[in-house]
Amino acid sequence: MNLNATLFAQFVVFFILAWFTMKFVWPPIVKALDERAKKVADGLAAADKAKTDLALAEKRVVEELRKARESATDVRATAEKQAAILIEEARTEAARIVAAARTAAEQEAGAAMQKAKEGLRDQVAQLAVVGAERILRKEINAEVHSDLLANLKQEL
Repeated sequence: MNLNATLFAQFVVFFILAWFTMKFVWPPIVKALDERAKKVADGLAAADKAKTDLALAEKRVVEELRKARESATDVRATAEKQAAILIEEARTEAARIVAAARTAAEQEAGAAMQKAKEGLRDQVAQLAVVGAERILRKEINAEVHSDLLANLKQEL
């Protein structure tokens, strides 16, 4: 065999193999590489988008925390004001109740004292009638002498 024929045959086989590879083997490999490159690009884009979303979410969280702190401060201030108002109202109400109780106690004491005085006057009047009756040795009628007994009560 001739070296030129061998070289020519190898050259023809090489081109057939190259054509077969380019026609049937190379497209699926290129397609798989393109899909992989697209997945990587999509993954990087998603990572960038997630990074941006995370930054926005962190900003929103910081803003919401600030608003929550302000709201809590306002609520606490309002609660403290309401508590002070309620305490003052309770103190005022307690003072009013104590004053009313004192007044009622004084009135009851005055009424009891007045009843006791009236009771003592009646007893003194009865004793005076009994004493006068014994002195005069005759019975004195309390109904007849009611004006006299009323004056006697007033004098006592």
